[in-house]
This record gives sequence, structure tokens and C-alpha cells, in this order.
Amino acid sequence: MKKTTLVIMAAGIGSRYGGGIKQLAKVDESGHIIMDYSIHDAIEAGFNQILFIIRRDIEEDFREVIGNRIEKMCAAHGVEVGYCFQSLTDIPGVLPEGRTKPWGTGQAVLAAREYIDSPFAVINADDYYGKSIYGELHDYLCADHADNAFCMAGFILKNTLSENGGVTRGICQVRDGFLTDVVETKNILSNAQADGVQLDPDCFVSMNMWGLTPAFLNTLDENFRVFFETEVPGNPLKAEYLLPILIGRLLQKKELTVQVLPTRDKWFGMTYPADKQAVTESFRELIDAGVYQKDLYSDL
Repeated sequence: MKKTTLVIMAAGIGSRYGGGIKQLAKVDESGHIIMDYSIHDAIEAGFNQILFIIRRDIEEDFREVIGNRIEKMCAAHGVEVGYCFQSLTDIPGVLPEGRTKPWGTGQAVLAAREYIDSPFAVINADDYYGKSIYGELHDYLCADHADNAFCMAGFILKNTLSENGGVTRGICQVRDGFLTDVVETKNILSNAQADGVQLDPDCFVSMNMWGLTPAFLNTLDENFRVFFETEVPGNPLKAEYLLPILIGRLLQKKELTVQVLPTRDKWFGMTYPADKQAVTESFRELIDAGVYQKDLYSDL
């Protein structure tokens, strides 16, 4: 079986969630969190390595809430588990005075570079992506592709919005099944408007669910150095190195391709405290419908 890795970005500080660690909030009666469902779906699809990207200061809580039991469950299914640590000081330069904001999803993935030696998927820890897309993503990663040929889960904008406030999405342009551009768009409300501009509710968006190759890590590293030299000096406290922005720029230069894997599954996640009730109810409905077992991992 070909090795495939799921990289879970769980280092976010959860500022909009009221300062708590939103990735660790329980979402069902059995005490599972959103990551449990992502891990279940990935293992079911065939992924055989899980890498958590976290911060050192949440490691103890993380292991207590999910890490220790996931290690035991994965060991029983022949799945490797590893921990990588995103750090403010893991940078190609001097940390700007007063900088406390994480460097973004691009730097987060770089934290796992020493552990990745196979095609890999990247997801957010606090997003539920639906079951079906993991199988498609895994199949893509197991097929033969060029080192610069990637894929992305293509969600429908209206299926990814929150009733409780604005969200950020990568608005995608797609031609013949391939991504041609992605624009990081902030403050998109439940009516698909962003700062008064009406967006197409049926357009594709990126939810930071990417299928990538180990060779991309070199590109990611090289461009992080460029980012640090060109963008950090002008915005030292808030500049972010984001995967969608980098991939969009590389697409414009025709340095890579990204096949879009469409999904009609409805996203849900916890961006705001008020999202928790809706997320919990959504998982209850999925369990009642038989999509998942109450004893989540019992069907693997």
C-alpha cells in the first residue's frame, strides 16, 4: 500500500472563538472533537500516516484531549502518528519585535517538512469536510503525477458559510477542472456578500484541503524566504504566509497545476462560539443517519 499522509494544522490560537482552543472543543456525546471525524474519514479512505501540527504551549492539552487516544487507535490500525511544532522563531531571519501572530498556513506546513516523505493532504483541524472527499483525495495522491501536479477539494461557497459571522474563503476560478486562480477573500457573510460585494454562492472555494507532493516542500521553503525578505519588512507584526496566496501566485507563473476535486458536501466548523451548538447538532444528525457510529472508530 502506498504511503499517504494527512497533515492536520492545529496550531491556530482560535482568537475569534473567544480565546479558547477551538480545535479541542467536544462536538458529540462521546467526547469526540472535529478532528476525530477527519481522522476517521482519512483512515477509512486509506491514509496511513497522521501528522499533527500544534504549538508547544498546547501540547499537554492536545495529548490529553485527543493525541493519546488517537495514538492507541492508530497503532491498532497500522497508522503512524507524529507531532510537529509551529513556532514563531522557525523563520529565515530575525523575529520582529512585538510579533505574536503566527506566520500562517504556509509556515505551518513547513513545520512538518522533516516528517513528510510521501504524497500528503493538508487540512484545517477545526473544519469538517465531509466523508466522500477523503476517498477522492487519497485516490489522487496514490496515482502517478508530476512533482508539481497537485489537487484541491473544491467546495461550493454557499455550503461553507456561517450564520454567526464572516468567514475567510479562497474564491476559486476553475477551467476544465483545473484551478486557474484563487483569491483569499475575508468577511464573507451568510448571504455570500463580502464587504458589500455579492459573490456567486455556487462558485468553488478552497477550504485549505490540498493534495501535495514532497517536492512542494522545497518550493514552500524557498518562497518563505522570499516572503520574509519582501513582505515582512512592510508589515512585520501581521504579514502571513498563506498556502492559497502562494499557490495562486505559482499558478499565475504556470509553475504548477491544481486539479479541483468537486464536492457537494456541506462544510461546518467552529469559527465562533455560537457555531458549537450547530456543529454538535450536525454530528448528531450524521450519527442518527448512520453515516457514523456512536462508537466512532468501531467500523474501521
